[in-house]
Amino acid sequence: MKSYFFIGAFFLLQTFAFGQATNGDQLLGVWEPSNGKARVKIEKIGEKYYGKIVWLKEPNDPNTGKPKVDKNNPDASLRTVPLKGYRMLKDFKVLGNNQWDSGTIYDPENGSTYKCIIKMTNSNTLDIRGYIGVEALGRTDVWKRLSTNK
Repeated sequence: MKSYFFIGAFFLLQTFAFGQATNGDQLLGVWEPSNGKARVKIEKIGEKYYGKIVWLKEPNDPNTGKPKVDKNNPDASLRTVPLKGYRMLKDFKVLGNNQWDSGTIYDPENGSTYKCIIKMTNSNTLDIRGYIGVEALGRTDVWKRLSTNK
């Protein structure tokens, strides 16, 4: 009788652990911010989630014809880094309840990095909230899923 209990408990724990691991992976995929200017691919590296720019509506600088670079970066040495391929979401951890936190979001339009929390409102919609200090002092953008890449 005891062995059945332990076997059942083992499988229950395995199921719970597997559910926790895959729960965060629903974030994986290609997403488009509300302004439609870019597409961001969210990937998992180790236990954290990262997002990089994989598409730009206007990939080239209209003045030079060359690929757009991170011209607003506060670090002068990074101002020549192309925006396509730039990792703008960093270090997100699964919080649970379709939320990821402990990460940052970089805004290439103003060169600022913000603390960030991600909330999945449904399987194809994210609320991305960048903030300074406390979450209440921030701005939320709605991103739509374009594809999955699990």
